[in-house]
Parts: sequence; structure tokens; C-alpha cells
Amino acid sequence: MKSAAQKQAIEAVVIGASAGGVHALLVVLANLPPSFRLPLLVAVHLPDDRESQLAGIFQHRLPIAVREAADKEGIAPATLYFACPGYHLSVEMDRTFSLSCEAPVNYSRPSIDILMESAAEAYGATLAGILLTGANRDGAAGMARIHQQGGITIVQDPAEAEARMMPDAAIRKSPPDFVLPLDGIRNLLLELGHTHAG
Repeated sequence: MKSAAQKQAIEAVVIGASAGGVHALLVVLANLPPSFRLPLLVAVHLPDDRESQLAGIFQHRLPIAVREAADKEGIAPATLYFACPGYHLSVEMDRTFSLSCEAPVNYSRPSIDILMESAAEAYGATLAGILLTGANRDGAAGMARIHQQGGITIVQDPAEAEARMMPDAAIRKSPPDFVLPLDGIRNLLLELGHTHAG
């Protein structure tokens, strides 16, 4: 298990969440300082038949830029990007976004696995992955790929999660570097922000 004291240089953070995920994200991202520079790439399972309100909800609460990721858009620092409902979001090797309408993965589009696996390929050991509450197994393969590429993996403590299936699946597939309650994840995220590679 890695220690946060190792000060691993991180260039981006990818986060996945499903059932109960909006509340969990609000806790994890609370009190981000205006000086926070890491890009945050987030996939939350949402119904794809209506417009997402996530960007608006979080922009009012955070001192960094918040928006839905756009196709071919370059990833900028100090920005929270949400995957659009109904589209898979991928990170290309040149660190731009790609949107696609391929079939759902784990019954989900956007797929947490697709976002995490592609980000792991683009960022390698400079990526941190966070998997929060959820009621399916999406994200387990993505977290395993981040681990294989040398990145940091952080899973919400299943005992605290509103829906523990997703954290449990990730822990079973590839033991993460950290299993933490939401407050612990928030503190670690702030620490990673202080040691970013950008």
C-alpha cells in the first residue's frame, strides 16, 4: 500500500460514482481551495433521457471551473469535468476528450470503466483514481487498470457507502492503495493537490 507521504506526483484525478454519488461527491469536493490545480474527470451514472444539472450544482459550490466535457476538448488544470449523460467519455493519448455512443458497459453510459481505463493509458503513474458509492460493478476494471499503470487507487469504505456493491467489487478485483471514508478521501485529495506534477 502506498503512503500519501510518498508525495507521488499526480497530474489528474478520475472519479466514478453511481447510486448516492452526488452526495458523496459533494463531501469529497467540499472545501477545495482556489489554488487547487488538478483536473478532475468525473463519471456519474445518471438517466440519459434528461439534461444533467451536475455542472450547475457543483459550480456554485467550488472555486474552480466546472463544466461538462466536450468532444475534442483539451484537459485544463483547475477544472472539474463531468461526463455527459448518454455518452461514454474517454481520454485520448494527447489528453483531449472523446465522446462516443457505443453500447452501455455494465448497463451504464457513461461508463466509469471506459473513462478510468482510457485515463490510465493517457496519464500512467501520474493518475489518481477514486471510486465512490454505487450499485453495480462499474469502475472495478478501471481501478485495476489505474493500479497496473502505477497510479494511485482510492476506494470509498464500503461500510460507509450508500450502495456498497461498486466499492466492494473494486476491492475484490484489485486491492486499492487506500480504502477511506469520504472525509479521508477529501483530505487525501487535498494532499494530492499540493503535490501535483503540473
